[in-house]
Amino acid sequence: MKIFKVDKRISIICRAESTRSGFRHLATLMLNNYERRTFKACYINRTWERYQFESVLYHLADKTEDLTDVEKKKLIKKIKTEFF
Repeated sequence: MKIFKVDKRISIICRAESTRSGFRHLATLMLNNYERRTFKACYINRTWERYQFESVLYHLADKTEDLTDVEKKKLIKKIKTEFF
């Protein structure tokens, strides 16, 4: 499990789980310490990500409706520069 803190209000909890046919990455968006959305990416063999949880973090930033456009841009900037 890995926790990414964006600011005082927004954090993301990422975890990996085994499945019957491979594994998956899950990212849970937390707003004010309340769980809002969970996104997943399933893999059979391996990922082609540059770093762990990359795909699911970008998916969360792109698809969530709980963040404003400014917050989404801030999240994407943090993913690109500070998280890894």
